[in-house]
Amino acid sequence: MAGRSFGRGASGNGEGGGRTLLQRLIYWAAVLAVWGLIFLTVFFLVFARGLPDTSALYDVERQPSITYLDRSGALIAVRGSQHAPPVELDALPDYVPAAFIAIEDRRFYHHPGFDPIGMMRAIMANMRAGRVVQGGSTLTQQLAKNLFLTPDQNMRRKVQELMLAVWLEMKFSKDEILALYLNRVYFGAGAYGIEAASQRYFDKSADELTVGEAALLAGLLKAPSRYSPLGESERAAGRATVVLDEMEESGVITAEQRNAAVLEPVRVSRTLATQHAQYFVDWLDQDIRRLVGEPTEDLIVETTLDLTLQTAAERSVRSILDRDASRGVEQAALVAVDGDGRVRAMIGGASYADSQFNRAVDARRQAGSAWKPFVYLAALEAGYTPDTPVIDQPITIGNWSPRNYSGNHIGQTTLANAVAQSTNTIAAGIADQIGRDSVARAARRLGITSRVGLEPAMALGAVEVSPLEMAGAYAAFSNGGRRAETHGITRIRTPQGRVIYQRQVEDRRADQVIQNPSLYYLNQMLRGVITSGTARSVAISGRDLAGKTGTTSDYKDAWFAGYTGGFVTVVWVGKDDNTAMRGVTGGSSPAAIWRGFMQAALPRLNVRDIPNGPPLPEGWIPPTPPGADPAGDLLGGLGDLFGEDELPPLGDDPLAGSPANPRPAQPAPERPSVRPPEPIQTDPPAQNPEPDREAERRPDPLFF
Repeated sequence: MAGRSFGRGASGNGEGGGRTLLQRLIYWAAVLAVWGLIFLTVFFLVFARGLPDTSALYDVERQPSITYLDRSGALIAVRGSQHAPPVELDALPDYVPAAFIAIEDRRFYHHPGFDPIGMMRAIMANMRAGRVVQGGSTLTQQLAKNLFLTPDQNMRRKVQELMLAVWLEMKFSKDEILALYLNRVYFGAGAYGIEAASQRYFDKSADELTVGEAALLAGLLKAPSRYSPLGESERAAGRATVVLDEMEESGVITAEQRNAAVLEPVRVSRTLATQHAQYFVDWLDQDIRRLVGEPTEDLIVETTLDLTLQTAAERSVRSILDRDASRGVEQAALVAVDGDGRVRAMIGGASYADSQFNRAVDARRQAGSAWKPFVYLAALEAGYTPDTPVIDQPITIGNWSPRNYSGNHIGQTTLANAVAQSTNTIAAGIADQIGRDSVARAARRLGITSRVGLEPAMALGAVEVSPLEMAGAYAAFSNGGRRAETHGITRIRTPQGRVIYQRQVEDRRADQVIQNPSLYYLNQMLRGVITSGTARSVAISGRDLAGKTGTTSDYKDAWFAGYTGGFVTVVWVGKDDNTAMRGVTGGSSPAAIWRGFMQAALPRLNVRDIPNGPPLPEGWIPPTPPGADPAGDLLGGLGDLFGEDELPPLGDDPLAGSPANPRPAQPAPERPSVRPPEPIQTDPPAQNPEPDREAERRPDPLFF
């Protein structure tokens, strides 16, 4: 009985068995809807945990910015985050926001915060490529990520991004979302928002952007560093062209407007294009933290740099590097300081975009004969004079026998002629006689801080120093014998005017490190290097100049350090890998860079003649000036046969003056100073890195 009853219930006309097809579909749809609702509720509860507080939507958190000004108040650079007041969408030309929509989210006005079509397109493209080549995020999703989320790539963050995008679409209008996006997105170079980016890249307000400039900024967003118009100008131009094509295809601009935008050059700010000034800014960055600690507010740093002189230095360096590339001249450094040690120009390498290693400050290279003024200063202080007879003859010190470049010896001459012709045997012999420790003390007294060994070859420049050190030491020759501490900061203040640091004016009398008549004699002899010695090619008509060339025996380093009254410029050329150049001497490439720079700089500086320095001793009689002694002239002529530091320049100097200032006759080839037979410690890898091998770069920092 029970079995029959069970059988009837199973096969009879029960309630379930009587449902129609439509009823069954409705029933199961309701079941699925309930479970789907439960799943979605749990899903969103799980992923909604940890969502950021959206009440901070309008708060801006950023690192303090540091603005660097040159000595006249011109902008050099801005480091750190830069924000500007938000711009209204209506204040921008129509093509500016349209450029971002065309390249980033063409269906922006037609989706609810996420774009299913775009997502499917991206998924298909990525599957075909086997890697991620396309993204499906909308502008709203990008805004949600920038405002609230971390850059982590995972499922949880993606779901949260979708949820926040929908929330933004519900809370704001499309135009409000677009305005928020343009005012908060990062454009590279420390600029957040389109107004800050426009000011940073083009020195203009966002409402003045051209079609080409708008396309460049829109193209930056994909990867600001990769498409930067500074270091990646070719990529930036290509990316901007893609944006223009998308703008034309979407009807934002016409074909004529697109072609006109391509033909019109888009130039980045002169400040940002001045890449070499960034070496100077890098150097100051360390000093700022030493002086005021880690910045906690925006700062304005007033510096000693002169942007006009900086530009002249860049032109001269670039011209000679291009000219002498076939001779293996790959890198250069230049430091120009005034008599008080204020750095007026600094070049730290051939290209800041390719290598940020500052060769003007951080590299230590052998100075060659540019070191000899310290030897002769010590000799003068020990009683020598320019007229002291000295003998150029073979000499052996211990197991080391220095030689002259010519391999010959001229016998008896004067100390002044030995300096002018950079005779190695005489410099080595004098240092050995007066004591190399006195040479080291003289160098340290003038500001050399690098290690100075006491090996015999030290007298010929087997000492590793930086161009900045050499410029600071030579400043004492130019300013009357006072020590000059090189520096680049005069004042640090806040944008509101509160002074945090002010460099104090030092008592110059306390810094006298060279007395007379030693200073008078030394300047007289170093003038002779230019008037009748190894650096005659750098002479500039009507200018009181002095200096010294320097070359190492294997042509790995070449220097020229020269000065006039209260102004010094030191130039070094060489290679990062410390291999030899092809016959490059201190009188060739470095001298050409120096002369090109000084010809442009001197008219702006209004410099005086080289000062004599402190009072001369009572009853002192000045020596016979060079050129007034026939016998001395004869000796000088003999010395010219074996000149040390000069090769005829190749081609015209950069920034050449008028025909009224013709180039002097070219002297004989340079004789490099000799290194000791034992190995000399080479530059550490950290100080002289291998040159960067990065492709797709070109030196022109301008876009298009």
